[in-house]
Amino acid sequence: MEFDASIFRAQFPEFSDTAKYSDAFLGLWWDVASEFIDSTDSPCRSLSGKQLRLALSFMTAHLLTLNRPVQADETNGDAGSTQGGFETSATIGSISVTKLAPPAADGWQWWLAQTTYGQSLWALLSIVAVGGTSIGGLPEGLGFRKIGGVF
Repeated sequence: MEFDASIFRAQFPEFSDTAKYSDAFLGLWWDVASEFIDSTDSPCRSLSGKQLRLALSFMTAHLLTLNRPVQADETNGDAGSTQGGFETSATIGSISVTKLAPPAADGWQWWLAQTTYGQSLWALLSIVAVGGTSIGGLPEGLGFRKIGGVF
């Protein structure tokens, strides 16, 4: 699946500034996202068509958010500056911040929980993976199987 900057910018208007996020720059991060999620589109796959494009877009936005430098003038509510868990308390005198890790079963879930894009990707992947898949070369190989391997 090829990167389409216009579709990505429509899905995520926060990356619409072409001076800050050029098409080539976004395409570079799409390629990195393709290393995490196979970008080959096939009707025999769990992620295909629009779901595959959305998953790659979520991963691209997640990577962009995690890897961009936080600017000094950004507000505290910016997604890029609040990585590392959820704030449960804060103290101004002698500066004390307490963070709670999100409920995550493993490092992959924890990493995805760092941004709302990663959380959305995790939700999409969880929905697509319900029931699992059977490995096979034909579309009939996808689906639920009874005991003994028959449909």
